[in-house]
Amino acid sequence: MNDLMFLLFLAGGLALAFFTLLYFVPVNLWITAVFSGVKIGIMDLVLMRIRKVPPAIVVNAMITSTKAGLHVTANEIETHYLAGGHVNNVIRALISAEKANIPLDFKAATAIDLAGRDVFEAVQMSVNPKVIDTPPVTAVAKDGIQLIARARVTVRASIKQLVGGAGEETVLARVGEGVVSSIGSAANHKEVLENPDQISKVVLNKGLDAGTAFEILSIDIADVDVGKNIGAGLQTDQAEADKKIAQARAEEKRAMAVALEQEFKAKTQEARAKVIESEAQIPLAIADAFRNGQLGVMDYYRMQNIKADTDMRESIAKPGGGSDQKP
Repeated sequence: MNDLMFLLFLAGGLALAFFTLLYFVPVNLWITAVFSGVKIGIMDLVLMRIRKVPPAIVVNAMITSTKAGLHVTANEIETHYLAGGHVNNVIRALISAEKANIPLDFKAATAIDLAGRDVFEAVQMSVNPKVIDTPPVTAVAKDGIQLIARARVTVRASIKQLVGGAGEETVLARVGEGVVSSIGSAANHKEVLENPDQISKVVLNKGLDAGTAFEILSIDIADVDVGKNIGAGLQTDQAEADKKIAQARAEEKRAMAVALEQEFKAKTQEARAKVIESEAQIPLAIADAFRNGQLGVMDYYRMQNIKADTDMRESIAKPGGGSDQKP
């Protein structure tokens, strides 16, 4: 019984050792590589396992590149994998570039891949240009009419500018800026509606693809719609603002006039009060003159007659003042 258990344990250990050996020594991959014309040593595959690099990725990439006529070493592929790159995308991009006669080497492809761009998609876009639809661009012509334009931009990836070049958002922003500038410089909106291709020519001649990862092949105006009359709206708003300003100034003048009127009334009442106060002093002055002998009785009667005559003349001079008098 003990011998049987020992044999089973030994068999299990040998099986574990065998599979462990196969894991670290991928003989099947080495055989596949040899028959595919790829020169790689079995010790290199073992070292890849130790460096935690999947040998299958390196071997398959080398087989694919070799069959396509590319010269890529195992060390280059392993280095790119350890740097966090996408090995399969790079190999596919190199093969596509080779078939399309696009100059692209392994170093440039890995740099593009590590920059965060899809290098295979970039090569495909370089072969087959991409059409980008811009969002509606709103602009106002010189006559105040608003126009809403939509453009289609045909771009081709520029392999040399993929690293450090601006993306699609920058291209769309520049095209939108060019459309707004072109429409804004038009004398009236009818010119734009009659010749929308003028917008394309003006925008295309500005070199909007400078510093971007793309080459603009064409800019086509897909649609132009007439929007609001911005000029009329601005004039209406200005007229309303002028009206409110005029009303405010008129209200200010009215308030000043009311204040001046109230001030005049106050001064008039004050003057009347002084007159009444002065008139109240007359009888006292007359009495004092009588006591001091400065005024006689005849003088007083004479003064009363003059006053009565003056009052009568004033009454006659007023409109309708003499209508009640007898002939």
